[in-house]
Amino acid sequence: MNELDAFLALAGMLATNPRTVVLFVLLVVAAVLDVRHQRIPNWLTMGGLAFGLGYSVFVPFWGDHGILWALAGAGAGFAVLFPLWLLRLTGAGDVKLMAMAGSLLGLQAIPLALIGSFAAGGACAIAFALAHRNLRVMLGNVMRILHLGGIAVAAGVPVRIATTGYGSVGRLPYGVPLALGTITTTVAAHFGFL
Repeated sequence: MNELDAFLALAGMLATNPRTVVLFVLLVVAAVLDVRHQRIPNWLTMGGLAFGLGYSVFVPFWGDHGILWALAGAGAGFAVLFPLWLLRLTGAGDVKLMAMAGSLLGLQAIPLALIGSFAAGGACAIAFALAHRNLRVMLGNVMRILHLGGIAVAAGVPVRIATTGYGSVGRLPYGVPLALGTITTTVAAHFGFL
């Protein structure tokens, strides 16, 4: 019975933490909007970012880790996804969504959320390709992107790889894996699994 009590106490702490509740709600709403409308609106990402930064002024993550910790988390989330936007592999809303998540998670938790989001992105891409019976095309596209990207980097020229057109598998709403990966890693870390 002790383990159940500990589990319920941890679950209660997670469910009553305003940062976590706001983060999870905004991530789910972003995923739904991305699936329905193929975009994540600025009011959601910028509103969540403002809440994360503002809340950290009054309620630091711990000790003196307040606004600067939230800014660093937002910056890390933005910095990791921004190059993918430059390569047109993700949308601007996805970049802003990860910055918002970083402001609510702080610098200590955003790396796990990013790793979880990329893992969920890979799983969702495979599931998406399988559902559309395009796994072979998707794998060919991945090989082409790696090949041409490697050549461009080695030659010192800007990487410009088209991700749509002939042989395109379709567009995966990346808000879904961002939400899945961030929520999963946050819950797993809270319960001590990561």
